[in-house]
Amino acid sequence: MIEVVFLGTGAAAPTNDRNLSGVAMIRQGEVFLFDCGEGTQMQFRKAGLRPGRLRYIFITHLHGDHLFGLPGLLTSLHMAGCHQQVDLFGPVGIAEYFRFHQQLCQFALGYPLQIHEIAAETPSVLWRNAEYHVEWQPLKHGNFTAGFALVEADRPGRFDVNRAEQLGVPNGPERGRLQRGESIVLSNGRRINPEEVLGPPRPGVKIAYCLDTVPCAGAEKLATNADLLITDSTFSAADAEHAHESGHSTAVDAAELARKCGVRQLLLTHFSGRLRQEDLPALVAEARAVFPDSSAATDLAQLKIIPRDEHS
Repeated sequence: MIEVVFLGTGAAAPTNDRNLSGVAMIRQGEVFLFDCGEGTQMQFRKAGLRPGRLRYIFITHLHGDHLFGLPGLLTSLHMAGCHQQVDLFGPVGIAEYFRFHQQLCQFALGYPLQIHEIAAETPSVLWRNAEYHVEWQPLKHGNFTAGFALVEADRPGRFDVNRAEQLGVPNGPERGRLQRGESIVLSNGRRINPEEVLGPPRPGVKIAYCLDTVPCAGAEKLATNADLLITDSTFSAADAEHAHESGHSTAVDAAELARKCGVRQLLLTHFSGRLRQEDLPALVAEARAVFPDSSAATDLAQLKIIPRDEHS
């Protein structure tokens, strides 16, 4: 299960209702932050997120509404006494951007900050461990832009209790070992392998994050089979021409992407300042005409995403 918290849903400039781009994803206590628009650290606090759990930051591109909150957040982590390593991923130039602020303002960090720059030739998997990985793809915007997906590793298949009993596997730690993917040897010397009592592997949660972009192949790769797609929906369909000229998508574009890629749930975000809060239901209606499970994200909204096989 991954919890998603929207820290900002606006584009270009903040409004009374919307902070600038930022989404936190919390998995087993670790916080992944995607984009860091101006004011993100205040939203972080309002959402009740713990600074000491922030582990990874991913910046899509070097436009101000996606990274002007970064220096403040990083220095606030220092002032909060955080000691955990933070890994920062962003396009080439993100390291220079941080060093400029650090030198100009003469601050040091009391925790290790590792900066990883993304270029066109960077491998698609940015970070991997046994439980999850984060991948990226190039999007189509006015400057170099990366989209991301947080992907949990497959989980073991469901344990077949009847089959285990047929094979003589006793209740107890032996069944637990099989469920963890280990082979066991019974008291009669018979070896039992996990695949004899487990169903096919079950996919974990996949969440795709695609801002700012027009429809493109990179977004499709990230969105394929995602449980949640968080994507650019800057304008309504009536402004499609302007949206595409400025490197953005409409709600209909977002819905078509979700439908094409087998997405389970779509959250629209990155709304133009031209759109008032009362305009969002019409935007959602445009999306739902194409992809029914569409909604508009709002600042500080929280939701939990569980694997498909556990979804009722």
